[in-house]
Amino acid sequence: MATSKKDIRALTKEQLRNFFVEHGDKAFRGNQVYEWLWQKSAHSFEDMTNISKETREMLENNFVINHIQVDQMQRSSDGTIKNAVRLHDDLIVESVLIPTPTRTTACVSSQVGCSLDCKFCATARLKRMRNLNPDEIYDQVVAIDNESRLYHNRPLSNIVFMGMGEPLMNYNNVIKAIDKITSPEGLGMSPKRIVVSTSGVPKMIKKMADDDVKFKLAVSLHSAIDEVRTSIMPFNATFPLASLREALQYWYAKTKNRITYEYVVWKGINDKRKDADALVEFCKFAPSKVNIIEYNPIDDGEFQQAQSSAIDMYVNVLEKNHITVTVRRSRGKDIDAACGQLANKS
Repeated sequence: MATSKKDIRALTKEQLRNFFVEHGDKAFRGNQVYEWLWQKSAHSFEDMTNISKETREMLENNFVINHIQVDQMQRSSDGTIKNAVRLHDDLIVESVLIPTPTRTTACVSSQVGCSLDCKFCATARLKRMRNLNPDEIYDQVVAIDNESRLYHNRPLSNIVFMGMGEPLMNYNNVIKAIDKITSPEGLGMSPKRIVVSTSGVPKMIKKMADDDVKFKLAVSLHSAIDEVRTSIMPFNATFPLASLREALQYWYAKTKNRITYEYVVWKGINDKRKDADALVEFCKFAPSKVNIIEYNPIDDGEFQQAQSSAIDMYVNVLEKNHITVTVRRSRGKDIDAACGQLANKS
């Protein structure tokens, strides 16, 4: 519910320490509250049991904790879990727990709706309502970690920013969330286990390189031919492939990190040999990996999964050119939790 009180998780640890000093308390009290908010993910001030009742009431009078609520949880026959997450202003985003025998991955959202207009993605049909705050991104990860421990008997191992929204259009909040997720004062996860996936915003890819980020980069590419990519991802007219490639060259020169390309092959759109050859040419400037992703329909029939022979052709062409390629089978399709389906039927 909307309120005039400030969300306490918008404060830094130093600001919390100063707040307590200004209110006649010791600075270390700020450390205690900070630990409750982030490491222990407290949902209310009442949870903070090592803090006096008086202090908890003072916090209640000055602040709120705008914690997310998992409004609905769906479990797939393959173990995938999709969460419909209600935010403090009653908007909904979705996040997904993807289990495999060796890991559990959280797929998290960064925006309510999306800033971009990819025609094959259900989320892109939603108007972008707002960016998620760092704590709202963090809370999705905490919720999925709890589900991973409960249903799969192990902690969350990986995070991908491949849910609703374009992460680089909410860059500052995404970076702040990752800082909290990787901090020993937060969840303490390794940044090497985090992948930020972008549809390709050249200026922000360069900024990530300049900021010396430690997480991995994936690019949702889907075609290395400008007119084809623009037909399915219209914003490509603004950020054409030449600009994207230049930004990725800059990224590789600065970070020396391999680039992952996410690539869906559709019948009659990008399933010809010329499409595969263009992809090889685009990948050549830096070590890269291509994930060919199974297409998940969003009901209108405009996009159809390519024949298996087209997938095989891509794999052969990429491997002959010494480019690592993986064919990824989607999980959670029966609950519309697969790639591109978020917000399809929720």
